[in-house]
Amino acid sequence: MALPTFENITYEVDRGRARITLNRPEKRNALSIDLVEELRDALWEADDDKSVHCVILKGAGPSFCAGYDLTAPRKAKDDGIERRRGVGMDDDAWNIERFQRSLRTFSEMHKPSIAQIHGCCYAGGTDLALYCDMLICADNASIGYSALRNMGAAPNQMWLYHCGPQWTKRLLLTGDTVTGNEAAQIGLVLKSVPEEFLEMEVEGLADRLSNIDPEMLSANKRIINIGMELMGAQTLQ
Repeated sequence: MALPTFENITYEVDRGRARITLNRPEKRNALSIDLVEELRDALWEADDDKSVHCVILKGAGPSFCAGYDLTAPRKAKDDGIERRRGVGMDDDAWNIERFQRSLRTFSEMHKPSIAQIHGCCYAGGTDLALYCDMLICADNASIGYSALRNMGAAPNQMWLYHCGPQWTKRLLLTGDTVTGNEAAQIGLVLKSVPEEFLEMEVEGLADRLSNIDPEMLSANKRIINIGMELMGAQTLQ
């Protein structure tokens, strides 16, 4: 079976799960538009593959994802059309919305996803992780959005739906970071484990999901997501 190939991520299917790995370790897996659009395509491929019950998202190298890549805009197309280059408020908003449409695939796809978080999960990395259905992290992971101290509001407001209004205010108003262990205590992530057991914990959860009929997984995920929609989740984004 031929699987799709990508430049910025790796994609594999094994034992009822698709594993997607952010593969820019030299950049701490910072999110470029090329990476997030490849990620979007890989997620829809996994959702379309009936052998896949769930998706695991992780990062290559020492970090899950250090944020958005502010240094590598997409290569300009030589088609004679003047395109948005991030100059001005509307260009910024347009490009942020473009990123978020791709990341929201985690919510829109029918199959459940698990974020496997180690090392740094900062800024855009939290935008990515918090769209996943379940987050498991290493005790010593570091999670936060320090850019909010001087760069405006976060593009993604899923924090509220994970850890409630008080902790969301505490973290987003200060830009402070928390460890994986602290994130589990406040409900920002499902569980935190020692780093050496992180992969085992995630794969164990994927084993459980792989024993469930994908249509049952889909139905129950979508019902829960409708509940979140009744609380305004996607409208708030």
